[in-house]
Amino acid sequence: MRILLVEDDVNLAEVIRRLLRKEGHVVDVADSLRMAKAAVTEHPYEVVLLDRMLPDGEGTALIFHAREAGVRTRFLILSALTDTHQRVEGLDLGADDYIVKPFEPDELCARIRAVVRRPTGEGTRTVECGYLRLDLDSRDIEAAANGESERKPMVLPRRERSLLDTLLERAGRVVTRESLESAMYGYDDPFQSNTLESHVSRLRKRLAEAKTGVEIHTIRGVGYMLKEQP
Repeated sequence: MRILLVEDDVNLAEVIRRLLRKEGHVVDVADSLRMAKAAVTEHPYEVVLLDRMLPDGEGTALIFHAREAGVRTRFLILSALTDTHQRVEGLDLGADDYIVKPFEPDELCARIRAVVRRPTGEGTRTVECGYLRLDLDSRDIEAAANGESERKPMVLPRRERSLLDTLLERAGRVVTRESLESAMYGYDDPFQSNTLESHVSRLRKRLAEAKTGVEIHTIRGVGYMLKEQP
């Protein structure tokens, strides 16, 4: 999944960024409220990790900004503010969870998984194509080879996982190169012009080997489309 980390402590931000990347996530880092506001309206994030004390304002202002802009994401506050009333205040202001610094890496990863699994109140939202199914809330992808009744998690490398997630969510529609690259790479991740093609090629092979009943079509000069096999 793609995560926005809003943290002005450079060293801590890098530690968290490396941790989350090892977990397979794409991570963008914003060191100010201004930068974070621009990021949440420009990119789709499943989770925002939010420090409350930012150099240009109170971090929870980002929650109001996102809600007013109609942005759907989960907010998990990471804060050195430890008093009970401060934690309650953060949750009352719209955060989905609150972790006090310092925290254990395993706890952070577990809290992120728990927040993503939490129901949104809109019922189960899924997208299916071929024998693939994407849960739009948890972002879990399951596959049933050749239409078998039992579905199993689709295990993929991080980049290919993000690629399939984006294509599957928009199955039957053209997804531009820019949208796919945005989903696969953070601000600081280097990539070459032919990198997307390489990932698409490997994902095509995996989808065929797993007998998922879908194909990735190249839309020349525009992007790609995921469709059911005829």
